[in-house]
Amino acid sequence: MTFPAITLCNQNLFRVSSLTKADLYYSGYWMDIMHLNHSVNRQSVAMLKHSRHRERMMQLLDFSDYNPPAHYEPNTTEMISRLGHQLEDMLLDCRFRGENCTYRNFTTIYTRYGKCYTFNSGLDGNPLLTTLKGGTGNGLEIMLDIQQDEYLPVWGDTDETSYEAGIKVQIHSQDEPPFIDQLGFGVAPGFQTFVSCQQQLLQYLPPPWGDCRSAPMDSEYFSTYSITACRIDCETRYLLENCNCRMVHMPGTSTVCTPEQYKDCADPALDFLVEKDNDYCVCQTPCNMTRYGKELSMVKIPSKASAKYLAKKFNKTEQYIGDNILVLDIFFEALNYEKIEQKKAYEVAGLLGDIGGQMGLFIGASVLTILEIFDYLYEVFKDKVLGYFLRKGRPRRSASDNLDYPENPTSPAVTPNHVPRAHVTHSGVTRTVSDSRRTCYLVTRL
Repeated sequence: MTFPAITLCNQNLFRVSSLTKADLYYSGYWMDIMHLNHSVNRQSVAMLKHSRHRERMMQLLDFSDYNPPAHYEPNTTEMISRLGHQLEDMLLDCRFRGENCTYRNFTTIYTRYGKCYTFNSGLDGNPLLTTLKGGTGNGLEIMLDIQQDEYLPVWGDTDETSYEAGIKVQIHSQDEPPFIDQLGFGVAPGFQTFVSCQQQLLQYLPPPWGDCRSAPMDSEYFSTYSITACRIDCETRYLLENCNCRMVHMPGTSTVCTPEQYKDCADPALDFLVEKDNDYCVCQTPCNMTRYGKELSMVKIPSKASAKYLAKKFNKTEQYIGDNILVLDIFFEALNYEKIEQKKAYEVAGLLGDIGGQMGLFIGASVLTILEIFDYLYEVFKDKVLGYFLRKGRPRRSASDNLDYPENPTSPAVTPNHVPRAHVTHSGVTRTVSDSRRTCYLVTRL
């Protein structure tokens, strides 16, 4: 079974040790430690009083002898890539199906958390990895150092500062991009987290039975439609319309927002779109999608028995190991999948069957009854039409056809024993005249 893509991001956006004077001079306003005129925000600096990075930050914020380069335009993409946590420094151990792996098995990708990494992305021509068994040890197991000592001090409430320590993880298919800030789950240091997965295939019905989307995606950024691709495409268009730039993690070749544009336009606009505007980005559910159900459990790491060993192995203190090390184990519960399929409530055959059943139950109607009704209508129609043509083709009677008999049947002209002779007309009708009451009877010859 194909193993899913695993995307992980450090909760911290910038590493303190990698900051330079130029970074703070051009991006300090974005980080809320400087004003727009490049003067230091004293209120934010006061929050560094008890920070371990206070001395270094004060040196970087001293611009008395700093001469900014002329015509310099900050490159936000380069800055995020350089200041973000590097996987080769964070990854302490990696195994897939019991075999060693390295940071080269991960693909760099950008999200709202900055620089992130995806395992088994299938990009750059790399084949998709598969697993042959379920259970622990048959998936991806990694040990990470989240580097809390590198976390940017929190001196204000901004989108670029984090109150949490750990990593964010999303398990997704290779056909959809990660949307980790909305769909990811957190993994804390000091624990080994076990994630048992089950692949789920969902099939929905298109209109008129459902409201899923089966048409391909009309986008210049994505070829396969998914909810996350639709959301990212929509957010990109929204920022291009309102800020004339895009964020680093957004697709396309448009101009990337500068740190000042991030602060004044991009971050507020995207926050408004995500939290309050429910009408601009309306994404339908795809008719076919793949997702992964998860069950999480965790145990504490390191134990008292292993703390000294790990501290010696990685040349760190026991306190550092407990505050920064985590283990993530992702595997399939079993090599099967769950299929959830939406069915039509009424098929045409079922509808006709129900109608016939109700008619048979309440009015005793059936197919034979309907045929009998048609047969009756046919007979009535035939009788009317044939009767009309027979009456039209019958000759008129002459005056000689009428017989005159005396009132007294015992008169000499007529005796009781004499029965009048029946007259036969050409139409096949026999006229008989009674001698007692002179009543005419018509007998039709069939």
